[in-house]
Amino acid sequence: MASAITTLAADAPTLSAANTGFMLICSALVMLMTPGLAFFYGGMVRVKSSLNMLMMSFISLGIVTILWVLYGFSLAFGTDSGSLIGWNSDYVGLSGIGITELWDGYTIPVYVFAVFQLMFAVITPALISGALADRVKFSAWILFTALWVTVVYFPVAHWVWGAGGWLFEMGVIDFAGGTAVHINAGAAALGVILVIGKRVGFKKDPMRPHSLPLVMLGAGLLWFGWFGFNAGSWLGNDDGVGAVMFVNTQVATAAAMLAWLAYEKLRHGSFTTLGAASGAVAGLVAITPAGGAVSPLGAIAVGAIAGVLCAMAVGLKYKFGYDDSLDVVGVHLVGGVVGSLLVGLFATGGVQSDVAGLFYGGGLEQLGKQAIGVFSVLAYSLVASAVLALLLDKTIGMRVPEDDEVTGIDQSEHAETAYDFSGAGGGAAARSTAAPAPSAASKKVDA
Repeated sequence: MASAITTLAADAPTLSAANTGFMLICSALVMLMTPGLAFFYGGMVRVKSSLNMLMMSFISLGIVTILWVLYGFSLAFGTDSGSLIGWNSDYVGLSGIGITELWDGYTIPVYVFAVFQLMFAVITPALISGALADRVKFSAWILFTALWVTVVYFPVAHWVWGAGGWLFEMGVIDFAGGTAVHINAGAAALGVILVIGKRVGFKKDPMRPHSLPLVMLGAGLLWFGWFGFNAGSWLGNDDGVGAVMFVNTQVATAAAMLAWLAYEKLRHGSFTTLGAASGAVAGLVAITPAGGAVSPLGAIAVGAIAGVLCAMAVGLKYKFGYDDSLDVVGVHLVGGVVGSLLVGLFATGGVQSDVAGLFYGGGLEQLGKQAIGVFSVLAYSLVASAVLALLLDKTIGMRVPEDDEVTGIDQSEHAETAYDFSGAGGGAAARSTAAPAPSAASKKVDA
């Protein structure tokens, strides 16, 4: 996320129609990522829980939007208090903001910045849902989402991006959400699954994706929307940094997809569709914090390293016995850690800032800052999310009954099924192709 710019009154920026329009388009692109994520996750689960998976992402658009308007924007981006949280009464309900009031130091209205950041807040809890497939009550998920964004996401967003936030002031580089979004969501996913446990049949029953075309559709929508997610995070197009981030997003994603597939071929003997989609997402995750600091060659390195390490990480759930249903930990947590730390190695000092990484003569200082940012967000989100899940599990219960999980959470939680097969193999059209049965009269004649 772009850093605040201090200006003299005479040099104060004025509203830019070009930057404002660009940021509105970027906001719409980031909004599209949540339905894209729903398709990505929805295709990866078994058919009996695909609707539930779609809804766990989609409901975030409703819950987080309302909370963001009521108090979330104020907590994340209001006036700093103790380097931990923000607050601005004018931001409560977005009621005290003028329609042409500019975000401090920039040429876009506060409303535009607020709606852009809203879309980040929406997708982050949706990312968590992929780890919890098949087994969580939808009512419990709604409550968890509301509590989690309030207790975890809004404060962490302030730490990382809010003026006065302690990681922001330390100089941790997170261009578009490696810590605040991906490590935050991945650590939260791990915290919750350690509380609620494994799916029935984990490591025993086949749990293959029911629709790889849906997975590819979702991955494509995520890739498309991610250009808004990343390039838009510079909040304008006046100096070319957003353009570099756009290029690096494409480059790293391509490199990660190829690296994942190469690892998969060497390790398992096949190039899989799921591997291509997962590798692309791993690259998108890893370049998110780093893309404004590295060159396109650096982006290739970030993507390739993330593709291999994330491909390796997804198998850890079988080794250690935690049921990360759709590899949120393996892709988002590991990818976010990799991308954030690699800033300390590959930052050129010539893109978003003059901060250089180890390989460009900058020493270990920035790598140390990145490590502090990574592991502080990871630890806070892991612990806080586990505590929230434990409270809900001990009160209303987080999991559906075992019978409902076995028969299908779509039917028990939503009274629906993803596909209607009732007409398959029957109907008038099917009957018309069969030879007519002989009549009684014809039987007599034949006799």
